Parts: sequence; structure tokens; C-alpha cells
Amino acid sequence: MLRLDAEPAGLRMQGQRGGRGFTSCGSGANRGRGAAASRKLADARIHFSNLLKKAARASAKWYRKGAESELKDGASDSDSKVDAGIPEVPVPSDDTPEVLNKALSGLSSRWKNWWVRGILTLAMISFFFFIIYMGPIVLMMIVLCVQIKCFQEIITIGYSVYHSYHLPWFRTLSWYFLLCVNYFFYGETVTDYFFSLVQREEPLRILSKYHRFISFALYLTGFCMFVLSLVKKHYRLQFYMFGWTHVTLLIVVTQSHLIIHNLFEGMIWFIVPISCVICNDIMAYMFGFFFGRTPLIKLSPKKTWEGFIGGFFATVVFGILLSYVMAGYRYFVCPVEFNNDSNRFQVDCEPSDLFQLQDYALPAVLESFTGWTTVRLYPFQIHSIALSAFASIMGPFGGFFASGFKRAFKIKDFANTIPGHGGIMDRFDCQYLMATFVNVYIASFIRGPNPSKVIQQLLALRPDQQLYIFNSLKTHLTEKGLLPALEEAAV
Repeated sequence: MLRLDAEPAGLRMQGQRGGRGFTSCGSGANRGRGAAASRKLADARIHFSNLLKKAARASAKWYRKGAESELKDGASDSDSKVDAGIPEVPVPSDDTPEVLNKALSGLSSRWKNWWVRGILTLAMISFFFFIIYMGPIVLMMIVLCVQIKCFQEIITIGYSVYHSYHLPWFRTLSWYFLLCVNYFFYGETVTDYFFSLVQREEPLRILSKYHRFISFALYLTGFCMFVLSLVKKHYRLQFYMFGWTHVTLLIVVTQSHLIIHNLFEGMIWFIVPISCVICNDIMAYMFGFFFGRTPLIKLSPKKTWEGFIGGFFATVVFGILLSYVMAGYRYFVCPVEFNNDSNRFQVDCEPSDLFQLQDYALPAVLESFTGWTTVRLYPFQIHSIALSAFASIMGPFGGFFASGFKRAFKIKDFANTIPGHGGIMDRFDCQYLMATFVNVYIASFIRGPNPSKVIQQLLALRPDQQLYIFNSLKTHLTEKGLLPALEEAAV
């Protein structure tokens, strides 16, 4: 161990010699030289000690810097290895129609993209009006087709990323799980909304009775197939893709099923939320294109605060106006029900209070500003404010989520199905989040007990069970004092 208080050997020997001379001679001159030598020796010891301490500190600092540098180099090497191990998704080519390319060839890329997006947006809106005109069955089929296409786009990204590892059965199992989940959800829907039809047909009645067990057996078969497909050198990647498939099913299939449930509550609950998301997407783009200056979020650099705020106010106004127009038509406000006599869907009912015009007193501030004391509105218009506010404030986060997903795999769009817009998933990333909100909103604030479904379930019971319920209900109404009044009214 090195001692910091050690003195150089030459100085120690010189001191010893000086000490001997001072003892032997004892003269004053020798005493003066001995004192001077002692002071020099002490100074030399202090100086040497300081040099050793500085050298030790410099050595420790150099060691720490070297270790940190090696750590950073190692981390960057490992990151580069991870990135190198995951190939990038091929960038889809430009699929803009040649007619548009020729017509817009003289414009800059910014304005060319604006016109392409605008023309294709008008085409999609026209197609949306057409399928609304075709009725609820066509709408359900379109929702199913959109769901399958969105699933295909996301699964294709996963397959492109890990294709080089030759994962066995990945695509086959992904589509098999899609089939299982759709069988479960659509089977539940058929049992719920086509109850009388299911009870009439013996095969359908058996399938309905054991529907959940059959669904579980189908999923269990796919689970066993996945376990049997595991390969030793690809365990981790195979479990990655197993999770990839299930998260995709959760995001796409589950929420598209909620869209169909919203449709059965009345087409207005399907059309208004989707239209609000479309309006917000268009108006946010327009405000951002012409007035955008302040970036909104790093995940999507083209989004601006000007577009976000402008889209919010435009969407709220649009939602109120669209709700006012649609609430006056039974075709839009009545629940979609199955008619047992005609074996067809029907949209006909007596509109509920939600779709009846009512007078609302205006607040004092608005009264002084407009000069009106009351205003006639449909109650649904008030609910439309909540729907449009969610579509413009929280809905874009579905798009931000999709942007983060695409950035993770260094792609611009999920696909190139729609020129200027990307894939189907690029257009429906906000719609799925909106569908979940609408379903929760209806269940929390709108939906009440449905007498027709209760009667359908009662008719499916055995006669003795029906008689028991009848007697119980009769006793209850008699105790409430309602049954005598009903009998007197009948007389």
C-alpha cells in the first residue's frame, strides 16, 4: 500500500546525515543549516503528498469517464442490434389514380395532397350516404368488412416485421382467432336481437343454448394449436405475435361489435357519432392547413393547436345541426328490430321523449344576447353536444395512438388502400374509440328496461314457469292497487 505521507529516500538520508553533523560539531552554523534542512524536508513531504493526491483524483476521474463511455457504447450497440434484428415494414407505393396525377401535375406536393384528400373524402362521404340509404343490414355488413380489413392491415404489419423468422402457423392462427371471436360476438347478437327466430328453428335453438361452450371450445382448439406450434429458437417471438394478435382482436373486433350494438339502438346513434368524427377530422385538417402554426403533439407533427380548437367548435355546431335534422325522422330514431311476421328488420315506432321537441329556458346571459327567453330543441341535441365534444377532444387520441404505433415500425400509413388517406385503419383509428364511448354513454344515461326482450324471454319458458310468473305478477299488481283499476277500465 502506497503511503501518502512517505518522504523521498534521498531527503531522508540527507536529513540523517545533517543530524549526525549537528550532533558531532555542535556549532551555531551547523545548527542553522540543520534547521533549514528540516524545513525543506517538511515542505518537500507536503508537496509530494499533494502531488500523489492529485494523481489519485485524476486517475479516478479518468476511470469513471471511461466506464461511462463504454456503457454508452454498449447500450448503443445493443440498441442497434435490436433494431437490426427487426426489419422495417416495406413502405407502400403511391397508389394515386393516374387521372388525378395528370390533372394535378402542375401543383406543389402540398396542394396536390390537399386536392387528392379532398376528392377522395367527398367520394367516401357519398358512399357513406349510399350505405345509409341501403338500410341497417348493409350497414352491418360494411362494419364487418371494415373490421376484417383493419385486422388484415395490422396483422400484415406484424407478419412483415417478423417474416424473416418464419414463425409457424402465425397467419393461420391469427385468422382462426378472428373467426372464433366473431362467432362469439355475432352469436351473442343473434341470440339477443333475433330471439324469437332462434326459438322457432331447432338447430338455431341448440346452437344458442350451447353457444358460449362452443365458442370456448373453438378458442381452446386455437390455443392448443399455438402451443403445439412453439419452436425452441423462436419462443419469445411467437409469444410476441400471440399477444399482437389478441391485442388486435381487442382493439378491432370488440369495438366493431359495439358499433353494431349502437346501430340496434337506432341509426341516429350510429350516424351522428361517426359523422362527428368525420367532421372533426376534416375541419381540423382545414383549420390546420390554412391557419396552423403551433404544433400540438410530437407523435403527429402536422397536428396543430389551431386545427384542434377549430375542429372542436366546428364539430359541436355540426353535431347540433345534424341531430336536429335527423331527430325528426322515425327511420333514424327508432330501434332496429326484427319483425317475426315478415322475417325482416323494421324501423318503425313511436318516438320516445328523447326525440320530441321541448321548450328550454335560456340562461340570462344568452337571453340578453339573443333576445329569446326559450328555445325549442330535441333532448337528443343536448346529448349530441357530449358526443361531438368527445369526438373532437378525446377522439383524436385514437389517431395519436395509431401514429405512435406507426412510428414504432417506421411506416407512414397502415396501407395504401385509399390514396391520400392510407389504409382503412388510418380512417377508423378514431372511430373505434368513439364507438366504445357511445356504447357506454347509452348504457349509462339512455337505455332503460326493454319490455319486448322481457316478453321474448318469458315466451321461451315452460308453461308452468310462465304460470308462476303470471301469478306472481298478478299478486304484485293487486298489492299495488293497479290491477282493480285496470279491470274496471276494461269493464
